[in-house]
Amino acid sequence: MKNYKPFSILLSCLIFFSCSSSQASKSEATSEFHEDKVITKIAFGSCSNPRAYKRSKGQSHALFNTVVDKQADVFVFLGDNIYGDTEDMLVFKKKYQALEDIKSFRHMRDNTQIIATWDDHDFGVNDGGNTYPKRKESQQLFLDFFKDPADSPRRQRPGIYTSYTFGKLGQRCQIIVLDTRYFRDMLPRAKGPKKEGTVGWYEPTKDTSKTLLGDAQWKWLEQELQVPADVRIIASSIQMLSYEKGMENWGNVPHEQKRFFDLLKKYNCQNTVAISGDVHFSELSKKDIGGYPFYDMTSSGITNTSKNWAVAPNSFRIGKPSWERNAGMVEIDWSKKSLRVGSFDINGKPLIQHTIPFEELTFK
Repeated sequence: MKNYKPFSILLSCLIFFSCSSSQASKSEATSEFHEDKVITKIAFGSCSNPRAYKRSKGQSHALFNTVVDKQADVFVFLGDNIYGDTEDMLVFKKKYQALEDIKSFRHMRDNTQIIATWDDHDFGVNDGGNTYPKRKESQQLFLDFFKDPADSPRRQRPGIYTSYTFGKLGQRCQIIVLDTRYFRDMLPRAKGPKKEGTVGWYEPTKDTSKTLLGDAQWKWLEQELQVPADVRIIASSIQMLSYEKGMENWGNVPHEQKRFFDLLKKYNCQNTVAISGDVHFSELSKKDIGGYPFYDMTSSGITNTSKNWAVAPNSFRIGKPSWERNAGMVEIDWSKKSLRVGSFDINGKPLIQHTIPFEELTFK
């Protein structure tokens, strides 16, 4: 009988090195865009109307200068970055040019890395979704304006979702940027009289065929949640927790919201928080999602704010809302292992501020 021991040893070695290589590659996996630099300050905001610039004699977009003064590493545009609201791409270009013409915007862009997604008005139509006929053309203008590189994954597929990682493991922050417009089914309007104190446009749907992100983005998101990261930030143009106001939010499609929470549990995505915009005020929300405290820090109102919308009910709200013009901030303290989330006004004064230790952001 022949001796196969040398072959067995060789096969065992090959399996070992193959598994080791696979484990190493998984731990070294990064998002679509990656930089080794460590970041500690992630600013964000939404609802910026360039038309307000001339009316305010240049003061409407002072928050862009404040972001630079605060030495943010990154600024995340969460949508309504302009108010396009058109199917005419020439009109769209002019409105993007109006943002380009704002001195404080150029100052921020020259000094702070910008990451962007869109909401309905810069997608092209109020409360719009997958029925908007110019979504391909709108995507092209968006990517050109924000200077996505020629080989960007966003130029190779429908939708503008993308992801970034900063820093090496131990101090790695991942920012997952979602697209809540391109694939979204139209939502049914709320029926009957609206509840007192609410905006009352929408209510949660029971139709589980309705999608918010679409199949392709969901598959992509599941892969991104498996990328190793020490802090994970989910950037959504619409609020992820608050739903009682009757405005657009993840709660309008509760089966999609549950699907997201289930993925966080499945992949044990600790130290994960959300940032959102859209609603023309700032607030912090928190919900227990089965042993994990999920936070959503909303900043909306670079130029557009609404007191009436701010005081509408939100049973997940922590503290008080603010309807002053604001930008948001997530600050990572790597040495103390904590996050500080909040918002600030045009003078840099804190409007909302809340510290969350890493040890809290774990599945129990």
